[in-house]
Amino acid sequence: MTVTATLGAIRSTTPRVAGSNPISTYSGLLNQVRDAGLLRRSRLFYFSVFGTLVVALGGAITGFVLLGDSWWQLLIAAALGVIFTQFAFLGHEASHRQVFESGKANDRVGRALVSGVVGMSYSWWMTKHTRHHANPNTVGKDPDLAVDTFAFLEEDAAVAHGFFGFLTRHQGKLFFPMLTLEGINLHVKSIGHIFGKGKVDGRALEIVLILARILVVVAAIFAVLPVGLAFAFLGVQLAVFGVYLGAAFAPNHIGMTVIPEGQKMDYLNKQVRTARNVRGGFGMTLLMGGLNFQTEHHLFPNMARPHLARARLMVRDTCKAEGIPYTETSLARALEIVQQHMSRVGLYQGAAFECAVANDYRRF
Repeated sequence: MTVTATLGAIRSTTPRVAGSNPISTYSGLLNQVRDAGLLRRSRLFYFSVFGTLVVALGGAITGFVLLGDSWWQLLIAAALGVIFTQFAFLGHEASHRQVFESGKANDRVGRALVSGVVGMSYSWWMTKHTRHHANPNTVGKDPDLAVDTFAFLEEDAAVAHGFFGFLTRHQGKLFFPMLTLEGINLHVKSIGHIFGKGKVDGRALEIVLILARILVVVAAIFAVLPVGLAFAFLGVQLAVFGVYLGAAFAPNHIGMTVIPEGQKMDYLNKQVRTARNVRGGFGMTLLMGGLNFQTEHHLFPNMARPHLARARLMVRDTCKAEGIPYTETSLARALEIVQQHMSRVGLYQGAAFECAVANDYRRF
């Protein structure tokens, strides 16, 4: 059964399906996926993607040098925003052990791509993202639900005050425009992490990679372009990067089932009920770096991107047989749901909110 997501996050109660054993059901699904060869690595695919991105990056750099002092450079800046996001997708997949069998090889490649090419801290990303995968949309455990300029939970919105209270009340309208600043936010957090007091795996290497990347990019831009155009170039590149990356990750879980703090839920239900897939075929998979198969990615985090589409059919059939809602919608509808959810949460002032559709899904 395929359903579209409801407005707002649905507070879940532990589902109980008559005659069902979620642990054995997931085990059977995992065996089915493994027997179909869907957990094997696809190095040729990833080498092809990496090679294509290197060529694209080389083309953008060549165009940058040839154009010189021209406002057409802003098109190059936008292209770089897209290219860096695609490199971030590859780094994300390496962090999930999707590229190589060896964990160390994946980490080396992931760190090189995320820190050396994109300019973000790989260790910060790994720490945060690993916690998210273990407990998606779980209050008190998923760091993606924590307040970060905006509130993702009603209880956080209800206590927001001052300037952040103003942002929270208007976050539905501001959410996507504010993604233009997400690129800067990610770089700032990465620098704060690598120079922070906490434990940082590979701290020295990340400091070298990130600072070298920033210095090379900034020096090249200001060496070729006049100051005003140089700042505009950086602004466009960071804005496109932030919007693209944010719009790719936002549809995954925002507005989906939220698991209350302390509630237990089996792995299969927890991963399926909190994730949303985005329809669109191969083009969407290319655009979103495989994140359009969010449900399958969460169920099988080390599954390579080319196998997710086939796994989707198996997961969908299993969910139908077990009575587990499987959420899938178009990208436009998913982004609309995200905006509506953020608006509803931002306007929450402590009053109980229920919608008829949410009540239907509350009764698992």
